[in-house]
Amino acid sequence: MGTGEATPEKSEQFFRDLALQFRSHDGFGAWDKLSDEEVLKPFILDAEARKAIPIIGDPDPDVLWRLEIFYNTIALSIEKRSGVMVSPIMKMSHEGFGRMVLIGGRLVVVNKNLRDVHRFGFSSREKLLEEAEKLILQGTEMIERYKEVATFG
Repeated sequence: MGTGEATPEKSEQFFRDLALQFRSHDGFGAWDKLSDEEVLKPFILDAEARKAIPIIGDPDPDVLWRLEIFYNTIALSIEKRSGVMVSPIMKMSHEGFGRMVLIGGRLVVVNKNLRDVHRFGFSSREKLLEEAEKLILQGTEMIERYKEVATFG
């Protein structure tokens, strides 16, 4: 198994890292007594909750913040597995369309078009971890394939 391949431990570590990223913004300790599941509850949206969110108007700042936290954690996970520092860059229109790129060295390791970010979330914890693992594997495989570009300079 390569360093970038998924394991149950790595998937669970992603969930813990996501909670830690989320908690890092809690300067007053309001979330200290909450479980990781409770802290990350805003990432889980069932079909009814997703449909109830209007897509007209600017995306909610909290949704954009969660989107950034999610991709920051993806970048961190790729970095842990590959040893290459990875940085996220997001460009978003006021209508909820945009792009997220994760860059390692001079290499774009993940390039994700974002649509309908008003409704950013996952139908279950398993779907969140599945999407995360897909992006992490994509990023680590890109770095493995183009290591010279990712470590250039």
